[in-house]
This record gives sequence, structure tokens and C-alpha cells, in this order.
Amino acid sequence: MATRAMNPARALSDASPRPYWLDDPARPPACPALVGDDHCDLLVVGGGYSGLWTALLAKERDPGRDVVLIEAQEAGWAASGRNGGFCAASLTHGWANGAARWPAELTALEELGRRNLDAIGATVARYGIDCDFERTGEIEVATAPHQVHELREAADKAASLGVSGHEFLDRDAVRAEVASPTFLAGLWNRTGVAMVHPARLAWGLKRACLRLGVRIHEHTPGSDLTARRGGVAVRTPYGRVLARRAALATNAFPPLVRRLRSYVAPVYDYALMTEPLTAGQLASVGWRRRQGLSDSANHFHYFRLTADNRVLWGGYDIVYRYGGGVRAEYDHHPATYRRLAGHFFRCFPQLEGVRFTHTWGGAIDTCSRFSAFFGTAQRGRVAYALGYTGLGVGASRFGAEVMLDLLAGRSTERTRLEMVRSKPLPFPPEPVRSLGIGITQWAMTRADENGGRRNLWLRALDRVGLGFDS
Repeated sequence: MATRAMNPARALSDASPRPYWLDDPARPPACPALVGDDHCDLLVVGGGYSGLWTALLAKERDPGRDVVLIEAQEAGWAASGRNGGFCAASLTHGWANGAARWPAELTALEELGRRNLDAIGATVARYGIDCDFERTGEIEVATAPHQVHELREAADKAASLGVSGHEFLDRDAVRAEVASPTFLAGLWNRTGVAMVHPARLAWGLKRACLRLGVRIHEHTPGSDLTARRGGVAVRTPYGRVLARRAALATNAFPPLVRRLRSYVAPVYDYALMTEPLTAGQLASVGWRRRQGLSDSANHFHYFRLTADNRVLWGGYDIVYRYGGGVRAEYDHHPATYRRLAGHFFRCFPQLEGVRFTHTWGGAIDTCSRFSAFFGTAQRGRVAYALGYTGLGVGASRFGAEVMLDLLAGRSTERTRLEMVRSKPLPFPPEPVRSLGIGITQWAMTRADENGGRRNLWLRALDRVGLGFDS
């Protein structure tokens, strides 16, 4: 045991402190920054998935529309290039959250989510996007006895609500899929999740946008959104963009519409990447079907294989900084890296000796209902989608569709949804926000340690529909 206790630090000793996905020779060159004034029909602010999908779909809907996208860094630089690459069909952060919040719409939301994931796969194929798209599904695993019962109940409830594709796996069945002595059961979502190389997906969307004529300006942060006759103006460091309509896709970064800032709390999530597993190491784990995995705890891990058989291992800690700042120095948290490495070898003791090559973190735009919210400003000339809470890889395409529908003033099956027409509860201002998040984190840890029993604080948050997650 003493040898194993030393192993996490040794395994991290040579790791590069940068996102594995972005450390890739396929990274495209940056587009030039905007200099001077520009005019367009549609301005998209933000070059992550949300903004890239919006620009691409806008051109596909209307090839003659003049679209400009501005990005403060480079496309895919933030959450879109740092996440685990779980591209889920769910639009509601899991069907259970959707059933709890919008039960009358669950069937429609599930169907829209399936169609959205199908459309992502079709777009990847149509534009030849090399992003290792694999629709392998995801297994949620139980690592504590109470979670076995919860997963079995979840499987039964999913079936009763008509949510298809979820299969309960007992201990032997889940370990036959992926071998870990910590796995006690599993719930396999067979078709509702695809694995992707997240940065290459963003870069492929960028190339597709350029191919269709979108003008992209990177290293061009936007500020000072103001109304002007017939549209809006957004100032940039060396100029401004004058647009008839604008779509805001800034996610964890401060929204240009100030009243939205209380609805989003940026939280930091961290991940490790191993060296490629040898054939023998991979055989010791199994994982032949390459599903994504996550565990059932409140403080959960997510993990998956890459195309070259590395293991990404992330999650557990959810770090909120007082005031909700998003800064480069927050992208690393060595204490979390050590904790994650220790958890990795507890899950996979047969991988003793494997080393980590990359460590990184990034900000997530969490909101109190765990799934995106939408709306307009400036008399309908500006649309926004925010608050994806860690499941934006797939849902951001749906959010782009919603924003374009709202800007067009169209009533569609998307804009008629209560999910789209309603807002989450805002987070309170500081210092109450930090205090509340801290108490919630403590209570979630206690629930994990006490058979999943939620204390009075968590039950009160459940009753008012206020939550905190990543």
C-alpha cells in the first residue's frame, strides 16, 4: 500500500500542463484579428461550439446571409477544446433532470435530442470532419452499494417513461464491459452518447464555416454591445462590428447582456490524460466497446478512451472562485491532479505504472437548472444561449438552432418548449453565492459518504429547483 500511495505523484511528474486535445499538430492557423469597422447581417460572439454551430447553421439556412464570427482567443480554445469529448443526445443534462423539470415535454425533448445527435453525426460526415466520432454510448457506474439501487430504479423509471436505450448491468455484466474492482453495477445508455476529439470537432466546424463564407476574426474580443438604428454594434480592440442581428455564445465568460450575469456561475473542472495503453494494459481493462464512463456520485468522475487508447480521467472536484472570475491562472489545480491520480489507480489498480502526459482544467458555465437557457435582448435583435453545465458538446447545436429561430421571430417546435421559454433561478450575489456554493459542496460530499442521503440543505434546494453541478 505504501508503494501505491507514492504512485500518483510519480505518475504526474512528467505531465505537460496543457490540454491534451489542443496539443495537436492538426490545430489550424488563427484567422486575422478584426481591424477597423465591419458590417454584416449576423454577428456571432464566441468561437466555441455554440458560436460555430450558430454561424454554420445560419449559412446552411440562408447561404446569402453575411455572417461574421469574433473570438477572443482562437476557435475551440476554451471549454470546447478542453472537455471530455462526451457528445450526448440529452438536451436537459440527462433525462432524469428533464423529467423532474419538464415532465410534460420529456418525450419531445428526448426526440429532439436524438435528432440533434443524428444531425451532428451527419454534419461530421458531410464536411469530412476528422474528430474520431464514435457513437459508443456511455455507462454510468455504481461504486457504492446505495448507487446500485439508484441505477436499478433509474432503469425502471426510464422504461416507464418511454426513454429507450438504457440497460441495467449487474456487477458481473458491467465488469465484463470494463474491468474495475470498484464497479458494482452500471446503467448503459447504448446509443445516446458519442465520443469525439473535442478540439478537432471545433476546428472542423471552423473550417466548414470558412468554406461556406463565414468571416472569422480570432484574437478579437467583443465588448460594449449597444443598439444602433436597424441593429446592434459590438466594440472590439481595433474596431467594431455593426450587425442587423447578433448571437451571443460566450458561455462561461461574462455575458455582454449584463442582466444575465447572475444566471451563470463559472466553475472549474480538471482532467488528466494517460500515455497510450499497451495491448496488455488495455486487455487487462477490457473496454472493447470503448464506451464513455462516469460514476454515480455527486462528486463524480468521467473517463473514456482516445483513438490511440489513452485514458482521459476527469471530474470530481468542482472549483468555484469567489466573484466568479475566469482567469488563466485558474486553469491548473495541482491538488486536484493529485487527488484524481489517486482515484484513477484505485479504479484501475491493474494499470499501476501508467504515467500521465497532460494535466489541465477549464471553466464551465453552470446554471441552477443544469441545462441551457435562452432568450433575446435589444428588442429581439440579440439572442443568447447559456448555462450548458458541462453537457454542451451536443446540446450547443440545439442551442444554435434556438438562437436562430428566436432571431428570425419564428414559432417552432423548439421555441414553443417550456424549457426554452423559461429561465433558471439566478444565483445570489456575493458573498452569499460563495457561501451557498461552499455549503452545497460540503452537503454533496456528506451525501456521498452517507449512502446518498440528502440533508435538509440539499432537500430545500431540490424543492425550489436550485442546484449546483458540473
